[in-house]
Parts: sequence; structure tokens; C-alpha cells
Amino acid sequence: MTPPRVVCLGGGHGLAVTLKAMRALTTELTAIVTVADNGGSSGRLREEFSFMPPGDLRMALAALCSDDEWGRGWAEVLQYRFTTDGALNGHPLGNLLLMALWDKDGDPVAGVDQVGRLLRIVGRVLPMSLQPLDIEGTFNTAYGRTIIRGQVEVATTRGRIESLRLIPENPAATSEALDAIAQADWITFGPGSWFSSVMPHVLLREQAKAISKSAAKKIMIFNLPEPEAADEFAGSSLGDHLSFVLRHMPDLRIDYAIADSGSIQAEPQLKAMVEGLGGQLVVADVAQAPAAYHHSVEKLRSVFAHIMGISLLR
Repeated sequence: MTPPRVVCLGGGHGLAVTLKAMRALTTELTAIVTVADNGGSSGRLREEFSFMPPGDLRMALAALCSDDEWGRGWAEVLQYRFTTDGALNGHPLGNLLLMALWDKDGDPVAGVDQVGRLLRIVGRVLPMSLQPLDIEGTFNTAYGRTIIRGQVEVATTRGRIESLRLIPENPAATSEALDAIAQADWITFGPGSWFSSVMPHVLLREQAKAISKSAAKKIMIFNLPEPEAADEFAGSSLGDHLSFVLRHMPDLRIDYAIADSGSIQAEPQLKAMVEGLGGQLVVADVAQAPAAYHHSVEKLRSVFAHIMGISLLR
């Protein structure tokens, strides 16, 4: 049986969880990763070299490493973070490795592929664009209508968000990512930070057009509820998350939406919203533990297998 071709869109820890869950179901797996991070190690390296932020790409590579001593060992090295009193403090080795390859050869996709071969990853990891991007949001705050630029700044702004955009306004999508979307049987969105991990894939016009045209079945994985101060958009409902996506990509159609059974008790309208997009709401226990804020890899894998009608790889 030919393994399904799956494309997973996202960034950060949310994408890593999806990849870890999906890698047991197919070898034809492509991660398309956001490139708008401006914080931490990625932000410092981006400022110094003017390259894409490497952090989310590194995490996706580590999530797909081969399940053997070689792959797990190199994934651990890739994630190793320096602790010093100098300039290297806080930098993961994988970020520096990616930057070195990009600086040496000037080919971002080839550099990511080279690290993927080193880790013997399942599938492929691709940046959504070959240029570093910024996120700019318009908020209604206590001080009035305010425009905030930068992923970290947008994530920490408190107020009602009106709109979100990418800077530059219409960047080019990675051609290999567009090819993967066109050939996909399944496309997943989320979970993860809604503004910096999920929304950029909707805001990148060329990629959004490819998603709309793709015949692939589409799965949206909703976030688990978080404390009001924990993250951007925290405290909003799942319906708010979906509405925000549709505000920026009104022609989106989805086939399945996965929501944790502990997250939708007060959202009877969500089922109707998903069905209005041609989809089915799948409610299941996908949290690591009761009241946890992160998805369980094993539980999410089980839901994916059920939806896709496939068995675990041996």
C-alpha cells in the first residue's frame, strides 16, 4: 500500500507534536515551517546574519529524526543549548549548524536537507519562504488602536486583535513547499501559537492559494485552553481561533477539525462552524493529562490513524 503524502503546516512545539504523531503513520511526510520568529536565539542570529530564523526548523528536524541510536543521538546534540557567560549563551547547536550551512553555501533548502540527512529524518522539512518574515498586528488596546510589529511583540500585546499581516506584504513561497502541497493527500494545520505558527501559513498568499486549490483532505488541530496570561490569543474560544483564520482566508475548506474533549464544553456553535466549512468536528481526549496545555503525541496519533483510516507503520 502506498503511504499517504502528508504535509504538516506550523511551527514551534505544536508542529513538533504533530510531526511526532504523524511519522508513525507515513514516510511521505513534509513539514512546512514558519520563518517569522524574532525572539531568543533565532532572533539574535537573524539580526546578525539576515537569514531565516532557524529555531522552528531545528525543532521540526529533531521531531523527525530516525528512531534509532544514531538519529536520537544527533537530535539530542541538535537541541543542545549552550550555557555560558558569553555570546553563545542560549544558542542551540542546531541553530548554529543551520546558520553555518546557510552562510557557507547560500542555499537554505539544501542546508536544511543536509541536516535532515545527518539525522536520517522521516520525510522532509522546508521553510515556508526563503526570506525572513515579520508579523504585524493591529490591536485595540487600552491606549487605542495600535499597530504592533514582530512575533514576540505581537504575542505579548494585550488587547483585541483586529487583523494580522506579514511583512513584506507578499513574500514568495518556497517552490518545494508549493509542490508538496499540490501533491499532498492530507494537510494539517496546528496546533501551536495561533499568531506565529498557524496564521503565517494562511497569510502567505501564494501558499494559501495552493492550499485552497489542493485536493488534499485538510485537518485543523485546535489548541488546548491556556491561562489568560500564558500566550497570545489565550482566553479566546476555539470558535474565535477558527473565525480569525477565516477572516484572513475566507475560502478555506476543511475536512476534519480536532478538538480536545475538555475544551469545547461551552462551545456548541463550533460543530456548526466546522460543518459549514464542509468538515466534521472530531472531539477526543488529546491532552497529555487533565488540565494540561499540550497535546499528547500518542493520543493525537490515534486520532490521526482513525481519521485517515490507516495503521501504524511497523
